[in-house]
Amino acid sequence: MKIGILGGTFNPIHNAHLRIAEEARDVFQLDRVMFIPAATPPHKPHVGELSFASRLDMVRLAIADNPSFSASDMEGQRGGRSYSIDTLRALKAEFPDDELYFIVGADSFNDISTWREYAAIFTLCNLVCVQRPGSTIKSLAKALPVAMAPQFCYDSAAKRLNHSSGHCVYALDGVLLDISSSHIRQLVRGRRSIRYLVPDAVDHYIKEQRLYIDGR
Repeated sequence: MKIGILGGTFNPIHNAHLRIAEEARDVFQLDRVMFIPAATPPHKPHVGELSFASRLDMVRLAIADNPSFSASDMEGQRGGRSYSIDTLRALKAEFPDDELYFIVGADSFNDISTWREYAAIFTLCNLVCVQRPGSTIKSLAKALPVAMAPQFCYDSAAKRLNHSSGHCVYALDGVLLDISSSHIRQLVRGRRSIRYLVPDAVDHYIKEQRLYIDGR
């Protein structure tokens, strides 16, 4: 089985997240895509303004109509900082015979050398680097940490980086929805509509729970 992994704060989840997951599922013929909200992301210390439970609820509402999507609370159950390497190791242990595709934004891939045990990530899964408006990579090879370059070779025909472990790094182009969670929060605080930026169920949940109002 081929499993896609899409992590994030999802504060809130929006239509670009869903389109990225669907695009990856389609292009790489994934059997399913697992959405994994971060409990305490190391690079976004202020995410605590909204609880993990509320963000997980919104993810579940957003993906409810897609049988190829699932949500996991594993980072909330684990507690502590939500490091990708810990999540990937847990998933590899749970699904030892499956092929994992870790979906990351180009901005995150550009900063991957700042991640905990980043070199080990490439030994556990394939990476799908998503190019989006304002977040692009001109060259996968040039975005790699210099120390790791000897572990990769570029396959120009397939447009991918092959790692010595057998895993690959792919670029996923064409996800053109320019939507951000921070902009959605700003709109809500300004009492403006977020319709068509998030699924209707998420829009209703935010209104019912009065999320993002007065700093919440």
